Amino acid sequence: QVQLVESGGGLVQPGGSLTLSCAVSGSTSSMFSMGWYRQAPGKERELVASMRTGGIINYADSVKGRFTISTDNAKNTVNLQMNGLKVEDTSVYSCYVRRSLSLVPSWGQGTQVTVSS
Repeated sequence: QVQLVESGGGLVQPGGSLTLSCAVSGSTSSMFSMGWYRQAPGKERELVASMRTGGIINYADSVKGRFTISTDNAKNTVNLQMNGLKVEDTSVYSCYVRRSLSLVPSWGQGTQVTVSS
């Protein structure tokens, strides 16, 4: 079982930036897909950003142009650079990785991001 540990969450003012990092116990270069979800209280879980084999990257419309997903295969991390943060970005952010379509994803425990003045 792949283990994932997120870090980098915290409190930031509107317009600020944060970088989330997800440390993966396996090799990120061997993963079929990786990404970040978020879920705020009372709301459905939302896919924020994902990347998969072939370099295919997708973003939620609400974060396009502000968030950037990347991987560091030397460190086996999946990162989410978040710029221009808004109050509505406040949520628990969780990373996932998936070795293949036939396997269920592995999840991290989540990290809280709070955007407030």
